[in-house]
Amino acid sequence: MKKKAIEAAAERLKGVVNHTPLQYSPRLSEKYHAEIYLKREDLQVVRSYKLRGAFNKISVLAEADRRKGIVCASAGNHAQGVAYSCKKLGIKGMIFMPGPTPKQKIDQTEMFGDGYVEIILIGDTFDDCQQAALAYAAEKHSPFIPPFDDEAIIEGQGTVGAEVLEDLPDTDLVIMPIGGGGLASGTGYYLRHSKADIRLFGVEPAGAASMKAALEHGGPVTLSNIDRFVDGAAVKRVGDLTYKYCSSLLDDVRPIPEGKICSTILELYNKDAIVAEPAGALSVAALDFYQEEIKGRKVVCVVSGGNNDIDRMSEIKELSLLYEGLKHYFIVRFPQRPGALRLFVNEVLGPHDDITRFEFIKKTQRERGPALVGIELRQASDYGALIQRMRQHRFDFKEVNRDQTLFEYLI
Repeated sequence: MKKKAIEAAAERLKGVVNHTPLQYSPRLSEKYHAEIYLKREDLQVVRSYKLRGAFNKISVLAEADRRKGIVCASAGNHAQGVAYSCKKLGIKGMIFMPGPTPKQKIDQTEMFGDGYVEIILIGDTFDDCQQAALAYAAEKHSPFIPPFDDEAIIEGQGTVGAEVLEDLPDTDLVIMPIGGGGLASGTGYYLRHSKADIRLFGVEPAGAASMKAALEHGGPVTLSNIDRFVDGAAVKRVGDLTYKYCSSLLDDVRPIPEGKICSTILELYNKDAIVAEPAGALSVAALDFYQEEIKGRKVVCVVSGGNNDIDRMSEIKELSLLYEGLKHYFIVRFPQRPGALRLFVNEVLGPHDDITRFEFIKKTQRERGPALVGIELRQASDYGALIQRMRQHRFDFKEVNRDQTLFEYLI
């Protein structure tokens, strides 16, 4: 890849993609003692940067290949980029998506395709879905449009970097989310070859840290299990090509806890009126983990997408509360004496503690078993006092949050 290839991609994309805003954030800048700018790819035509790579790749296909119809696999945003490109170029597309893909992303893909695409839901993860798509493309002799591990895709994503330097030439540091690594590869390449001293950080969800694993192993590895919550970046294995670029371009790669990502989604929405999907909030969530490195610098966080399903907000809030230490679950064996529950409510709970879940675990028809109790605190520091009061009043309890197997089973 050459810098000129990314500049050529930018020419192809003129009139197709938005030159998205590079927005200064007074709130984040004050909090982190730096100049923080948000590259608002959530305001892109399909609400993510993925259109850049998809359109660039399809544009360079031979006309004979386009007429066969194209095939892609995607957890959502790449699918929307491909769908929009199919409609724009007037070609047919078969889009394979994992079964758990949020309905909002499926509906958006259909809308952007506007009759030019057919969607097939298959597999539990992106990797399962991609295997099915590749098999179909081989059977039909149709071009496959990969989501990240392809030069033309990477060159299209690199146009994000070109826009960043056009708007803020003296950028010191850029934080980019990593799923398969296409955005970090293309944007990182353009930035590094335009400004040699720029610092480049890649961040990925802790539950699907496939790039970190690849760097530690010395090459791409397939993770046996991943947390699919950050669906736009939950990839079991990064690409061979993207690994090559990221390993040579990035100064650091760091996994970010899913709960922290959720807290950031809520902050961006409540304080900045920005709707970011989990993968889109990754770079901003990472600021807490890079406080010393970013201090006094001009920092760009790429907000990679805004395709967040409103139906997921209760789950996002729950994960945020758990991460912040504000939500705790207990199995409580109430003493077999009158008024035990009243005692728990009046004496054990603090003045600002709130029971958010209460259900007895049935033991027999006559006898109740222990209760599953969810408690929300106003501040994390209230937890120690709550535990002390339960012990003081001789309640037999088990902290579910501290037992991962039990937590996953019950919660």
